[in-house]
Amino acid sequence: MKKLLIFAGTTEGRELAFAAEALGYDVTASVATAYGERFLAADSRVRVHAGRMDAAQMEAFLRGGSFDLAVDATHPYAAEASRNIRAACAAADVRYLRLLREESEKSGVFFDTLPEAAEAAGRLPGNILAATGSKEIGLYRAVPDFSARVYARVLPTGDSVEKCLAAGLPRAHILTGRGPFSVAENLRDLGACRAAVLVTKDGGAAGGFPEKAEAARQAGVFLYVVRRPKETGASYDEVFRTLKEERTCG
Repeated sequence: MKKLLIFAGTTEGRELAFAAEALGYDVTASVATAYGERFLAADSRVRVHAGRMDAAQMEAFLRGGSFDLAVDATHPYAAEASRNIRAACAAADVRYLRLLREESEKSGVFFDTLPEAAEAAGRLPGNILAATGSKEIGLYRAVPDFSARVYARVLPTGDSVEKCLAAGLPRAHILTGRGPFSVAENLRDLGACRAAVLVTKDGGAAGGFPEKAEAARQAGVFLYVVRRPKETGASYDEVFRTLKEERTCG
């Protein structure tokens, strides 16, 4: 039985883990946090490894598990994680497949980096809903009256909330929830913040980007989008087809 390691930090990564198991693979799913583990651990068909790993640790894990293939299904903006996975696979001589999330139709104003988007949002009057995660919330401190004008929507974990508090946001400015969010939920949060601009990333349909764009349109707020890092890879269907062919040949 071929052994497959999926770096499954996304919805499609988790879906692929179960699909690959159904094809006959011995599947291990790697997630960075205990929060991500919750969505896989209930199903005993797939083994789960929880915890962040650097490139050296990934290489050791790949060698120790004698994996035949690895699929990088991390978030489109997790560029460092993808670099580490690619390097680890090359060092361990394990075939690497990158699963790319389909991009959304262009909607809003696009920026190359989050600092650029945050700075531009700060030049507008009114409040800002930052839907770009807790890890980089400190980049919004360049916004004038940061603690009064910026609201963050982050995962409902203690670590995410703590990052926002440490950056200087008051607790009342921290909204928690697990996406993807519906249009109605986005409208609710935009209204609660009295937002004039929504800053987000292009998480594609799987990440709820179309619903964010539609909510911004209905609410009459500016939509500022951080452009994805450029990379190469394959769609979910293409990766699944490759796994199916490998299984048939093996």
